[in-house]
Amino acid sequence: MESVQAIKQRFGIIGNDPKLNRAIEKALQVSPTDISVLVTGESGVGKESIPKIIHQLSHRKHGKYIAVNCGAIPEGTIDSELFGHEKGAFTGATATRSGYFEVADGGTIFLDEVGELPLTTQVRLLRVLENGEFIKVGSSKVQKTDVRIVAATNVNMFEAIKKEKFREDLYYRLSTIEINLPALRERKDDIHLLFRKFASDFALKYKMPTVKLEDEAIHLLVKYRWNGNIRQLRNVAEQVSVLEHNRTISALTIQNYLPNAGSNLPAVVNTSKSESDFSSEREILYKVLFDMKADLNDLKKLTMKLMKNGSAKDVQKENEHLIEKIYGDGKEENYDDAIEELGVLAIPEHATNTEQSTTDIEDKYHFAEEIEEEETLSLHDKELELIKKSLERHSGKRKLAATELGISERTLYRKIKQYDL
Repeated sequence: MESVQAIKQRFGIIGNDPKLNRAIEKALQVSPTDISVLVTGESGVGKESIPKIIHQLSHRKHGKYIAVNCGAIPEGTIDSELFGHEKGAFTGATATRSGYFEVADGGTIFLDEVGELPLTTQVRLLRVLENGEFIKVGSSKVQKTDVRIVAATNVNMFEAIKKEKFREDLYYRLSTIEINLPALRERKDDIHLLFRKFASDFALKYKMPTVKLEDEAIHLLVKYRWNGNIRQLRNVAEQVSVLEHNRTISALTIQNYLPNAGSNLPAVVNTSKSESDFSSEREILYKVLFDMKADLNDLKKLTMKLMKNGSAKDVQKENEHLIEKIYGDGKEENYDDAIEELGVLAIPEHATNTEQSTTDIEDKYHFAEEIEEEETLSLHDKELELIKKSLERHSGKRKLAATELGISERTLYRKIKQYDL
């Protein structure tokens, strides 16, 4: 078995980082087998080198090696590209075509950006991994293929699985062995080494002297975050080599080629989106209206109890939680305002004809019925929409949905029955 250093020289890999060496060691160990491999890492870290190492050191090295960028193929044609199609299978299929899995029989297929595959294609790929069988688009004949699959992705696969964008069973099939390549910012000792290699290559390509960095410029490169990783570093080296007349590069010069190099300050960023966040301002407005309607209904209940009871103090004692919900956090001034308003609605104690008094109050506050007629015009539909979305966000868990909507679980259950959800 070749050494890690020999593999680096053979495939042009630069760096001595322990994580990089470990990734190459795993590739060497898994090469003689037919195990599926998943290469993970950020965009630009050089994931395409690992499948080449695995193929060249395997017993399939004399077979075909095909690299497929799954993110660059349109969703409507990717099945045809991977598995082939029969003549007349769809508009434009003027002849029978062999797919990559048929052409690469006995070799290796590298599926780059496998996280971008459509779900329907993922089902087909899972069948190939399980028993080596596939069916061409527009055909009913099952064909066999013997290929080794090496996949790569920069997507967080567990997040994709959680969002149902990637099949969990396919993930575990692909990631029998997982090889992770570290980001460039985790390989600080390799940054200057890589820059020198790129600068030397571009000097030879463009027939000009090689650029050299001052110590402060090297320090700036090492501190920089490199979101684009090796690909970004290579672009910077090429720009500096071509554009700068002075072949000794200072920190001030190199800073002009690094986006946001002067504002690389630490910051606390909340990358996880709250489950209760709404995706648009429109939904926020709908929720405000929904909350207003709930408060109005609570106020109607309180008013009805007051009309039936006739005593503001008794209503206050029995409905403290409802008053607190409508008028705020339970501070003394809020309660005073609430009781003052309730006192206005209180039925005089000397009233003798209860039925007549109730009728007078109902006539006095007839606007409550008018409000309900106006709000039914649109709020019922929005309320139904909000309830559906909240239940979907919480996978049907009524307790969480009720908390998000600001209503009790019992009320939510009643509305679910009402709308036949």
